[in-house]
Amino acid sequence: MTQSEYDLFAEIATMLADAASCVVRPWFRRAVAVESKKDASPVTVADRSAERVMRAILAERLPDHGIFGEEFGQENADARYQWLLDPIDGTRAFVTGRPLFGTLIALLRDGKPVLGLLDQPVLGERWLGVAGRPTLFSSPLGGVAGARQSVALADAELSCTSPEMLECAPHDGWKALKTAARRMTWGGDCYAYGLLAIGQIDLVAECDMNPWDWAALVPIIEGAGGVITAWDGASLKVDGDRTVLAAGSPALHREAVAILNARAH
Repeated sequence: MTQSEYDLFAEIATMLADAASCVVRPWFRRAVAVESKKDASPVTVADRSAERVMRAILAERLPDHGIFGEEFGQENADARYQWLLDPIDGTRAFVTGRPLFGTLIALLRDGKPVLGLLDQPVLGERWLGVAGRPTLFSSPLGGVAGARQSVALADAELSCTSPEMLECAPHDGWKALKTAARRMTWGGDCYAYGLLAIGQIDLVAECDMNPWDWAALVPIIEGAGGVITAWDGASLKVDGDRTVLAAGSPALHREAVAILNARAH
């Protein structure tokens, strides 16, 4: 992207996050009705209202761009630029009053993520990544953008959202990775990737991930010095195998890929 495009798209992504935050935050720890979608995942009025607001802004500011949102599907699918919207990634955390969810906003150009924003509206934390640029991070709680480097796998903090997610894994290599790492913690959804981007977590290994779950995270992780791919080390793709592996450094990523895939065949 050119400098002017970067400025425009970053401004609009920030606008989307601000608008979604205003919708989502008042519903946190309130008596909100929870429905189950066809895949049994939960959805609330906060998810749907936030996505509607973001879609309205994009329709006004960038009418030639495509939109693919978790709640309301795809528009203008042939456009070169596509915005992927996940208004509340981690709805289970949201409806149980835990501030470990986030709003994910991604911009894809020709199918590749070039901009990603992760916003945690309750804690007031935000990550912004743009391809080829350092990740920006702001928080009233402190922290600096930059993944932790020079961490051996034996000392690595590994994270995954839930054991149930791993029931969809293409193989059980994650068990070997869990054993090789220093410690494994559960929970976090997109927030765990944000923590990796500020050096609090070293590895995240997950599966059953949709494009709107990971697209925004690619520029954020890479801009913080980390690596994010599928479990086999291949680039993440919209039609990929739905696995995601994020590591704080290239060396740690290589080691994790080797461990993960040693029993894959």
